[in-house]
Amino acid sequence: MSAGTTGWTVTTVLDELKANGSEDNRAGMARFGIDTTHAFGVPMSVLRPLARRIGKSPDLARELWATGFHEARLLAILLTPPKAMSSELATAWLEDIGSWDLCDQLTNVLARQKESDRLVAPFAADEREFVKRAAFALIAWRAVHAKSAPDEEFHDYFELIQNASGDGRNFVWKAVHWALRQIGKRSAALHGHALALAQELHASEDKTARKIGREAVRELSSDKVLVRLGLVQA
Repeated sequence: MSAGTTGWTVTTVLDELKANGSEDNRAGMARFGIDTTHAFGVPMSVLRPLARRIGKSPDLARELWATGFHEARLLAILLTPPKAMSSELATAWLEDIGSWDLCDQLTNVLARQKESDRLVAPFAADEREFVKRAAFALIAWRAVHAKSAPDEEFHDYFELIQNASGDGRNFVWKAVHWALRQIGKRSAALHGHALALAQELHASEDKTARKIGREAVRELSSDKVLVRLGLVQA
């Protein structure tokens, strides 16, 4: 649907966002490391229902993104169907991103694109914090959403994870950790390889790699994960 058929415009959407924002929510966003310079303070619990009311609208999404407002950009991502989230669009939007929540929401949609795996390596090679985070967030989301992708795809990511495991930037190492855990939980076949890498990182001399490895070992060795993958009896 276009903005014209739904009755929503950039102006009416921004009015809705302003009406639902609050200083308390802005303060909460800031505590979680989100840049609130251009934020209204609207929680996702409001944005998701609003996105459903508006309906998918790639054209309106692009207009909202151009406003620069944080929640307008979150809404733009929610209004963009996976088929419309091209590699070119995702890469262009990533150029503007300076918050982990925008990065993660964008890669959540992008991961549903069949060939989005092609973006992992170039994103991982980019040293800008949120582009690099996008590589590992994309891996994590593909481990969840790319149901038909072969395990071989995820084997290829172990080297990228190992190479990035010493990056101490908060928003990078957390995504690296997330990617490793999600691969290890994707299938019984991948679990052993992911756990082995987690154990190797846990023994590293690098403190960030040790932290990633320690937390990944803890989760991948848990009864909950082992039972779900059929590696032990319930």
